[in-house]
Amino acid sequence: MISAILLAAGESKRMGKLKQLMPLGGKSILEHSIDNFLASRVSEVIVVLGCEARVVVKKVAARPVKIAMNPAYREGMSGSIARGLDLVSDGGRAVMLALADQPFVDSRVIDWMIDEFNTHNKGIVVPVYKGRRGNPIIFAIKYRGELSRLRGDTGGRAIIDQYLDDILEIDTGSEAIFVDIDDMSSYHSEKRKFEKRQNKSW
Repeated sequence: MISAILLAAGESKRMGKLKQLMPLGGKSILEHSIDNFLASRVSEVIVVLGCEARVVVKKVAARPVKIAMNPAYREGMSGSIARGLDLVSDGGRAVMLALADQPFVDSRVIDWMIDEFNTHNKGIVVPVYKGRRGNPIIFAIKYRGELSRLRGDTGGRAIIDQYLDDILEIDTGSEAIFVDIDDMSSYHSEKRKFEKRQNKSW
């Protein structure tokens, strides 16, 4: 059992507007990210909201996900991780931390990471493309306490740096693991690429 924690509480300061709800095809960026995990073999999807949570929750409430609220979202990512961990079901083997602004990490990549975690005796699974690490990242449940104790705008990287011998890197063959949508320039660029792929599929 692996729980996905999708971090979607941020203010999108660089974007200038709430990027979680910006359109991409017929859905929002956040909806794409959620649906990729729902289509995968994760056991549950926990979405952590913060900025404009009342607006965002209306967009995703119909999906079979758990919603965690982080009212202290301005204090950084660590609080969102802790709120997500609060909703992880008992009996889980691991959590997968993911970013809401990476809508192109599809279920194939997610399932491959899960397979590798189940196959190897490593507690941390990190996706790689052309030697560069990205997201999402799987942490065995033994790291739950340390993840909960993170402070400030710190993600799981702080733990990765401490346990180098417990890391499994897998080459996903996909740049989607580090393509995030942070500003209007990256949004328009990725939107054009997405629409081009959609047109080809037709």
